[in-house]
Amino acid sequence: MTFNVSDVKPLINDEFTGEPTKRALQYISNQRASGMPVVGLYCGYAPLEVIRAVGAVPAILCAFADKPIPAAEEVLPANLCPLIKSSYGYIITDTCPFFGLSDAVVAETTCDGKKKMFELISSHRPMFVMDLPQLPDEAEARSNWATMISKLKGFLENTFGTSGTSEGIEAEIQATNIKNRLIRRVYEYAEKKPPLLSWQELYELSYLAQVATTEHLLPIFKEIFETIEEREDKGIYYGSPSSPRVLVTGCPVGGDSTKVYRIIEEAGGIVVAMDACSGMKPFLSDIEEKTGDPIGAVAQHYLEIPCSCMTPNTRRLTELDKVIDRFQPDAIVEVVLHACHSYNIEAYKIMTHVKEKHNLPYLKIVTDYSEGDVEQIRTRVEALLESI
Repeated sequence: MTFNVSDVKPLINDEFTGEPTKRALQYISNQRASGMPVVGLYCGYAPLEVIRAVGAVPAILCAFADKPIPAAEEVLPANLCPLIKSSYGYIITDTCPFFGLSDAVVAETTCDGKKKMFELISSHRPMFVMDLPQLPDEAEARSNWATMISKLKGFLENTFGTSGTSEGIEAEIQATNIKNRLIRRVYEYAEKKPPLLSWQELYELSYLAQVATTEHLLPIFKEIFETIEEREDKGIYYGSPSSPRVLVTGCPVGGDSTKVYRIIEEAGGIVVAMDACSGMKPFLSDIEEKTGDPIGAVAQHYLEIPCSCMTPNTRRLTELDKVIDRFQPDAIVEVVLHACHSYNIEAYKIMTHVKEKHNLPYLKIVTDYSEGDVEQIRTRVEALLESI
């Protein structure tokens, strides 16, 4: 039996079902109202455990919409990455509620465009730019990144007048691992053929899990597992056994760029895995516990995130192998944002790898946040799925 998500009990059952941004906004607003400072983030390399250990709340800043881009292009080049233009446009038009709640911003040197954009917004909020080592396998990378994380901790303590301890960071490491294991358990239901949950539900959960504490999420997970198990008992599945299973990799996908997920679904496919830092990547591994050096453990964990800014980014291939083996996709779709040169160049390596090692069809989609290319994408996705 197949189902439409709107016809059954939602995975996260509250007034914000289907609206992860509003749910996160309510959560962060409540935390700030209770006296906790808010730290705005743009990237998955920001160490959440340290932010929480100093008594602050992380907030993912707005970056996935087409609407603020025209304002940004009055300053930024039109041929710049849409994620950067959207981020900057939200700030100069004062339309990102998460930035409005933020008391400080943590930035990172993942690409040249973002570095320059951070310079333009540095006067809007106290900001700490983290110098990310981009040769992660070099011997000094871990110690350099640990030093940078220690400096971030000092910046947050000085900015907020708080204090974070090694014990506090260790506690946050353990809490993160509990959350990650629970999320990976949810993913097991996406492995099933057909899956028991949709890409929208995976996306909602991933978004909320990046801002909320494990303590806040535990009762939500309890309800999630009850809901999924009820679906399984009733034989209610998403899609059908013959629906092509699609793994989406590449740049972060969110907001307006989820058009790619929708098009895959409308073409009869099922998105069973979202291999990006806006999807599954932050939750697929644990941080080493009880090392006696929690900042070092955090540094090692985040350095292992296989973003295309890293070189040589062989870890992306090995991690992709694991996701393919686990979710058994019938095709790979790579989403590359315009002017994201590192992902665009690396796409050739991904295409070659999945075709030669896994014998899977592959499609690269270069896009932005506008709707102008929807029909072109639809035609290409339909052709891909028909070839399976």
